[in-house]
Amino acid sequence: MSDSNTSDFPIPSTFILLGIPGLEEAHIWISIPFCVMYAIAVLGNFTILFIVKREPSLHTPMFYFVCMLAVTDILTSTSTMPKMLSIFWFNSREISFSACLTQMYFVHSFSGMESGILMAMALDRYVAICHPLRHSSTLTNSVVVKIGLAMVLRSCILALPYPFLVRRLPYCRTNIIPHTYCRHIAVVNMACADIHINSYYGLFNLFSMIGMDVFFIAVSYTQILWAIFRLPTKDAQLKTFRTCISHLCAILALYIPDLFSSFMQRFGHNVPHHFLVLFANMYLLVPPMLHPIIYGVRTKQIWGRLVRLFTHKEN
Repeated sequence: MSDSNTSDFPIPSTFILLGIPGLEEAHIWISIPFCVMYAIAVLGNFTILFIVKREPSLHTPMFYFVCMLAVTDILTSTSTMPKMLSIFWFNSREISFSACLTQMYFVHSFSGMESGILMAMALDRYVAICHPLRHSSTLTNSVVVKIGLAMVLRSCILALPYPFLVRRLPYCRTNIIPHTYCRHIAVVNMACADIHINSYYGLFNLFSMIGMDVFFIAVSYTQILWAIFRLPTKDAQLKTFRTCISHLCAILALYIPDLFSSFMQRFGHNVPHHFLVLFANMYLLVPPMLHPIIYGVRTKQIWGRLVRLFTHKEN
């Protein structure tokens, strides 16, 4: 469609979020597990932040990255859940065009930050296991801060084109989004113009950010496993590998739903739409809910401090 034709259609002032198409009658029931997961995510991540702040022994690069992940998890789930619950509970489906673009930007930004922080945590595990004597001198507090800022800036910059790519499109068909939040691909599918640029940029963003993070994580763990297998005893190997289990679980909790959801939205044309919408919501809720559980249960320092907190037994 030519530029002259696309300019004939005004930008819609509002969009209508349907929620989960085909399951409108079950919205109240669906909201119960969603609300529980959101509560666990917020409460669990705030607990992690509180414990790390109160426990001096946790003031290390690994737990600084865990705190960054906790903050990002809270922001990721909060970017969609309030509006989603208002749809489920109060049938409040209207969202302004500007608010829709803002939500879209933050969803993609925070998702990218989560991936970047997990990659930084893989770097921490690599240095701690492969070069333990240089760990404290390599990952100083200033280096950790710089890595965190780099992950934030990278995600914010790469997510910036999304609102502009959406805003340039004409929407002459409908302003009804069959989704619970303003996901990029769900919005541009309503446009009456060629959306190949949007689709290509989405794939570019997926591979340049998450793909690059997965690559560096894979390289780090290849080196880590090589170092573990060179340890003299099985006990030493298992003890060292256990220090990576929490991080590996966090990686699986984020990347499997994220990659599955991204590819299904683009190529799963025969998959029922309500399943795609449900899964797109789950990947924004499940990792923030699981990360504090993973690190709280698997990390002795956090678990011990949590037990003392609830039994009122201070050192």
